[in-house]
Amino acid sequence: MNIKKGQINIVIGLIIIFFLIALSKFGTHSVVASYNKSNPINLQEVPILNYHKVDILNHALSVSPREFEDQMEYLYQNGYHTITPDQLMAYLKSGKPLPDKPILITFDDGYLDNYTNAYPIMKKYGFTGTIFIVTNFISKDERFMTWDQIKEMQQNGMIFGSHTANHKSLTSLTKEQVLDELSQSRDEIARQLGKAPKYFAYPTGTYNGEIEDMVRKTGYKAAFTIEYGQVGADSDVFLLQRIPIFKGQKTFRSFFIRLNGAPVLEELGIIKN
Repeated sequence: MNIKKGQINIVIGLIIIFFLIALSKFGTHSVVASYNKSNPINLQEVPILNYHKVDILNHALSVSPREFEDQMEYLYQNGYHTITPDQLMAYLKSGKPLPDKPILITFDDGYLDNYTNAYPIMKKYGFTGTIFIVTNFISKDERFMTWDQIKEMQQNGMIFGSHTANHKSLTSLTKEQVLDELSQSRDEIARQLGKAPKYFAYPTGTYNGEIEDMVRKTGYKAAFTIEYGQVGADSDVFLLQRIPIFKGQKTFRSFFIRLNGAPVLEELGIIKN
């Protein structure tokens, strides 16, 4: 029987996933940094989920409200605790302990359904999240949230970061245009919400070393990509990986595999984005 190497890798990956899931049944524990000679801070990896839209539209970036609630219910029933980017940074930089089974939930763009659909579901399960907004769309395009809605969410624990002013691929812009996109967005969020954003997500997922450096120099403390993976001791805080959740015929199964099998799938290269 002719079995391809890729098929063998998938089988091995699934076996390891099931093994990891079985181990999780024996209880959870706090994610605490441990110290050793080879690595001063030996950190466990933390998953960051990446959503866009939560609606019933037949769109690749959409997850239905029913699917989204199924996923949030799964996280709740399996002992996950949502964290903020500040908590993640304190953990990555100094090993400050996180709660049991930490997870960071993020959204890109700032669509209206993040407020009307995702936000009520997250509140139901006591979860918070981080939304990276395109500032020139806010209160100007009916597909996106308003500043009043964002302020309400902020008062209830949601975090807001920058996704630039106009959602243009930064690698297609001049250096001056990139700086303008970064600073315009930062300044508008500061004006509307009373404090400058600390965190940034690359629009369309495009970046290079020069852009990464400009994000740092503009005052952001970390930046998020759309590259698949979890974050840990080896992560560049300006190139943080996430687990993208998209619409599919079997969306929950995809969510389950991407979340529980992230270390294995990342290592084998089975899922790229």
